[in-house]
Parts: sequence; C-alpha cells; structure tokens
Amino acid sequence: MDFRCHFFDTLASTNDTARQKCYSHGDVIVARRQTAGRGQRGNSWSSEEGSSLMLSVVLQPSFLEAGRQFSLLQCVALAVADMLALYGLDPRIKWTNDIYIGDRKIVGILMEQSVRGGFMERCVVGIGINVNQRTFEEWVPNPTSMVLETGGEYDLREVLGRLCEALGRRYGQLCSGEFETVAADYHRIMYRLGCESRFILPDGGTVGGIVRGVRPTGELVVEFEDGKVDDFLFGDIRFVI
Repeated sequence: MDFRCHFFDTLASTNDTARQKCYSHGDVIVARRQTAGRGQRGNSWSSEEGSSLMLSVVLQPSFLEAGRQFSLLQCVALAVADMLALYGLDPRIKWTNDIYIGDRKIVGILMEQSVRGGFMERCVVGIGINVNQRTFEEWVPNPTSMVLETGGEYDLREVLGRLCEALGRRYGQLCSGEFETVAADYHRIMYRLGCESRFILPDGGTVGGIVRGVRPTGELVVEFEDGKVDDFLFGDIRFVI
C-alpha cells in the first residue's frame, strides 16, 4: 500500500490530528515535537525533540472483522520489529505491543479504533520510536534507543521510510488473509515467551509463571507455578522487569 506522510513541527498529539476527517487510509502524521503525546493505559509519551520518531498511521481495514482487531495490532508490531531488525537489532514484542531490546523499551504503540457493522471501520495507530535519544526523564521506565543500542545515529526520514515499507508488507498479509502467518511470527518474537517470569496482579501482589502464548483475540496465556493456566486481558497482569 502507499503511504502519504504529512510533517508537522509541533502537535499536541499525532493521534488526535490523525483522527481528523481530512485524513484517510494511508495518511501518516509525523511530528517533530508533541506536547501531549499519549501511551498505553493513559500514560504520557516522553521524547526529546527532533531525536525520535513520533507518528500516527491512519488505516481503514473494512475487510477485517471486529473480532480480528488483534491481528491488526500484531501486524503493526511486527512491522516495527522488521524495521528494527534491518539495523541489526534483535527486537522482542512485549505483550501487547511494546517493542523491547533485552529488558528495555525502544518503541511504544497505541491503537485507537472504531467498528461498524461488525467490521473494523477506521484505526489510528500511534507509534513512538526512540531513535537518536540518549537521555530520558527519570520517571520513564527502562528506556533505550537505537543509538544507545548500536552506537550509531540515524536519519529519521530513512527510518520512517523503512517502517512504511515494512508496514505495507505486513498489512498486505492481512489483506491476503494470512492471519496464521502473522500470529506465528508474533509468537516467534514474543518477549519472555517460554521463560520463567514474575508478574504483578491487579491487587498488587506478584506471582511467578511462564508465558505460553497469546490468544487470537489478544489474551495473554500464562502458566503459573502451581500448574494452573489462565488468560489475561490487557491491564490485568504486568511483567516485573
């Protein structure tokens, strides 16, 4: 698919701008600076002006049933991982859609969508990539960037171009109905898949377990120390890192 990039110096939020009716399928809103960027669970997104990629992609996957919206999220996360791999990095997708290098976060993804008649109508996918940022505010948990991981600085527009190419390929898989391929690739690079981990539960307690995978509808599958296997919706369980 073709993407049309629109560049702005300063925006409150690229997602807010991308929701405007003047933007449609394939439009990409890119800001040098955000004043009110958002992350998952209502968190803010911190980035150093001109050193990170902050963008939102408008998609209108009207062919996609609402029950398959997690496949779209998988597609986007994989596209970002594909792009990072081109720079020699070994990315892992931390459920649901953060991208990690080792135990440090390099990319955040936020998808906002609407549904009509049982099918996806319009999605705005916000993506924040730490590219050349070397320092972060103290409250930002376990961050990293491409420059910190590789030692080399990168041209933001080149990184953006490679991301759009990767997203076009992955989105094409969804258009072709290759849901099993997308799911298998997502599982292959899941963060801590099959490894013993500690988790934080909604009541604040911690428990040990092993990630066994993710359901087609997005629930994380965890096997606990007592052998019990349970599914968790986003926000119901968190990794201890």
